[in-house]
Amino acid sequence: MSGRFITFEGPEGSGKTTQLGLLREWMAGAGLPFIATREPGGTRLGADIREILLTPRADKVDPLAELLLYEADRANHVGQVIRPALGAGKHVLCDRFYDSTTAYQAYGRGLPEALVRELNEKAAGGLVPDLTLLFEVSAAEGLRRAKGGDDGDRLEGEGLDFHERVWKGFLELSQREPERVRLIPAGSVEEVHARVLAVVTETFGWTGNS
Repeated sequence: MSGRFITFEGPEGSGKTTQLGLLREWMAGAGLPFIATREPGGTRLGADIREILLTPRADKVDPLAELLLYEADRANHVGQVIRPALGAGKHVLCDRFYDSTTAYQAYGRGLPEALVRELNEKAAGGLVPDLTLLFEVSAAEGLRRAKGGDDGDRLEGEGLDFHERVWKGFLELSQREPERVRLIPAGSVEEVHARVLAVVTETFGWTGNS
């Protein structure tokens, strides 16, 4: 039996990585087979691409070049990690997938959404998440959390208007596909974890100790 593919999405500082870790712990306690991965960076090649994409640099990165780097990471990641795990019956928890590319590259950078979606589909080989958890946070609050008083990585260094466009993109994606993309309201870490568990257990019928 194939595993389930769950993606974690949201703006900078939304807490998605923390929530992925908490769900991972819950699934381990429940005896559910899984792997946890991320984009970019879920393979050795992806780790190199991640460094290129997120390291602050003086020279400007062309938006199309940036998009193609994300898609190269995805194509390798899906082929080497995600599909093999799903085929082996393991559930896959992924920190960002193609919804982030649509939000950041189409809404944030202004690239044609049709182009971004086409490349997303090609790089993912038609793979669609069974469930996407979208974590709510305002652009300003998310940046404050993510930076923690520092300059942040290359994307965190973008202006507030960029991150507001990204959040608008995420919200529109959740409105287009409400069955797949489930908006998780903000709250304490414990409250958000409880909401995640409620969605996941209802969707897949999983049981275990909270």
